[in-house]
Amino acid sequence: MKRILLTVEYDGTAYAGWQRQINGLAVQQVLEEALSSACGHPVTVTGASRTDAGVHALDQKVHFDTGSTIPPDKYPFVLNTMLPPDIRVLEGREVPADFHARFLTAGKTYTYRIWNARHASALRRNTHWHVPVPLNEAPVRQALLTLTGKHDFAAFQAAGGTAKTTIRTLRSADLEVKGNEWILTVSGDAFLYNMVRIIAGTVVEIGLGKFGPDAFTKAFETLDRLALGMTAPAHGLELTQVRYPEKAFTDPSSVRWHEEETNGSTD
Repeated sequence: MKRILLTVEYDGTAYAGWQRQINGLAVQQVLEEALSSACGHPVTVTGASRTDAGVHALDQKVHFDTGSTIPPDKYPFVLNTMLPPDIRVLEGREVPADFHARFLTAGKTYTYRIWNARHASALRRNTHWHVPVPLNEAPVRQALLTLTGKHDFAAFQAAGGTAKTTIRTLRSADLEVKGNEWILTVSGDAFLYNMVRIIAGTVVEIGLGKFGPDAFTKAFETLDRLALGMTAPAHGLELTQVRYPEKAFTDPSSVRWHEEETNGSTD
């Protein structure tokens, strides 16, 4: 048996999230069905991130075990003839038997996109949150400066999150404004349930003047979810990058396993 790591890109619009479930079609189910057919035996995959319904991914990582003779680098060519056009496998590689796509991550980057214009965009309706009222950029940039570093992000977790610890480290929180498009990019070691969407929702409410630029600082002090803004819609969110320490590909047993416990999604 070999353990294979795939890089998967998907448009989450038509799916009930990444994780298999009984009441909707999930990306995991579609990928597993294609892999089971290609490999000639039932295949179960493990993803690095359990994205919610409507969330997209540019760099989802998944691992699975197989006795198939398909060369690892040929999985994209085999699977992309079987998958729907909104799911694509970009890369395949063999990894050690004890590699784990979820528990060995060293960090992730998420991107949240906002379309700030009076009228919605037809072409961006599935990838951007439409905010029709003009946003003030200056207080948002001021607020983002307070977000990075190691903090207790308890206030940034949606109800139902079950993480063992709410201490997280954000490496960066950047905003790019290109005309009507606002692009928020957040990188960190790990994320809580709906954490990025809560950050994005608060960014918009700071831009609207409903919260001050000290909103994130107050949330760190009070640990109160009500100190922050709404949870932004799922469809504006993208899992942009999943990172692993280099040793994960050569000696996984030497890497500290990192478990983000949630009852659903880390997004």
